[in-house]
Amino acid sequence: MNTPQLLLSALALGAAYALVAVGFVLTLNAVGAVNFAHGDSVMLGGVAAVLLGVAAQTLGLALPGVVLLPVVILLGAALGLAIGAAGFLPLKDRPPSSVFVATIAIASVFEQSATAFFGPAPRSAPPVWREGVLQPLAMIAVAALVLGIVYLVLERSQLGRRFRALAQDREMARALGIPATPLIATAFAAGGGLAGLAGALLGHQFLVVANQGPGYMLKAYIAVVIGGWGSVPGALAGALLIALFETFVAASLSAVWAQALLYVAVLLVLLLRPQGLFGEPAGRRA
Repeated sequence: MNTPQLLLSALALGAAYALVAVGFVLTLNAVGAVNFAHGDSVMLGGVAAVLLGVAAQTLGLALPGVVLLPVVILLGAALGLAIGAAGFLPLKDRPPSSVFVATIAIASVFEQSATAFFGPAPRSAPPVWREGVLQPLAMIAVAALVLGIVYLVLERSQLGRRFRALAQDREMARALGIPATPLIATAFAAGGGLAGLAGALLGHQFLVVANQGPGYMLKAYIAVVIGGWGSVPGALAGALLIALFETFVAASLSAVWAQALLYVAVLLVLLLRPQGLFGEPAGRRA
């Protein structure tokens, strides 16, 4: 694969990672705790895309994957709401560690359920548009469109201003009459929708496997550490850097070395710039 092809693949991978990381940050900023089921939401988005593709074929419909994406986003949003309802709202007045443990338990339930019903073998989701060079271009276009909408909502709407107020100081936001619980539910829904979309985009080229959720969770976590804890632009930058690093190191050495050196790079970032590229106060880290 030549350099332009590698760059295109890296950007497509980075676009999908960016969806994962931004969804992770939206939930993190709203609740102040890590949702460890986020990676499995990505995996389940891929599972949903595979099953929808199979159903369409069974009905004799030759639909491109892009037609299925709105359904996957809605299913992901519903899943995010379920995670929030089961893993956060009953525990919101308890220490953040309770939410960590609850969402880890939910992630395990998702993974084991997917293994039982979907099987351990890798499956391929439908391509977003067509095979070949159009697939990474379609991934980039879809991710850019959705992330652009998220940016406009966060920066130009009353909902976005309330999200930012909640992220900066939840108690002050509540004192000012900002309804925290509906915003938190919205954050879980948005995070789940973005995770589901990412899973559907990744599911063709990188396949769908029931145990890949923790890997996606770790990528989101690393992207946020590199970019700056709680920073949406930082999560975007971190996701793109991870994808570029993985793709070019894997092409030069091997995928195993790419993973190992990625963690070395993360350790260097933590040592040299612990606040990340778009640093937030270190005290907010979980």
